[in-house]
Amino acid sequence: MNRKDVILGWIKIIFGLIVFSLGVHLTIRANLGLAPWDCLGMGLANQTPLNYGLSMTITAIICLIIDLLMKEKIGFGTIIDALFTGNCVQVFNDLDHFPETTNVFIGILIIIAGLTLMAVGQFFYMSAGQCCGPRDALLVGLGKRLSFLPIGAVLVILYGTVLLIGWLLSGPVGIGTIVTTFGSGVVMQMVFNALKFEPRDVNHQSVFQTLNKLRSR
Repeated sequence: MNRKDVILGWIKIIFGLIVFSLGVHLTIRANLGLAPWDCLGMGLANQTPLNYGLSMTITAIICLIIDLLMKEKIGFGTIIDALFTGNCVQVFNDLDHFPETTNVFIGILIIIAGLTLMAVGQFFYMSAGQCCGPRDALLVGLGKRLSFLPIGAVLVILYGTVLLIGWLLSGPVGIGTIVTTFGSGVVMQMVFNALKFEPRDVNHQSVFQTLNKLRSR
């Protein structure tokens, strides 16, 4: 990875996170209950003076601490994700002035579209090789320790745990939450298989390794 690759990687990360954030917005827009991480973020927002974006930033920092404890690499992708994603979703939410979805069938289709965009976004910023975002680094870290399971199954376990915490904090839960919790792993696995992408095989560069590349000619 040279200096050009690093800069192109940053562009790839930001693009992927924008796509991912739009997918998250769609799952919220479906109005059928929030996805696990969003349920947790909204639960924190309900219990504190923070808005959704800041709540998700705090959640990302907590995940980052866990990643460090699991000795996962921390790269620029991790930092950009932690600071950018929650606030980007907040921008999409603020800009969306359309009426809330009231049809369950349409809502489910919107959720599936959102999950697909989230998986595509994950592919872009995870394949940049500058480390995953805090939540995805947590997924990869758990995936390495549960290597006998497909990565989609590990995601379902992680989502179930996050959802329980979000529900205890009074985060919105509904049929959409169930669809997201159990469908996200399936959709992600299908998208990754279609793109021939295995996140556990990516050789990620830490912040210090990337800085060394930027200093080199």
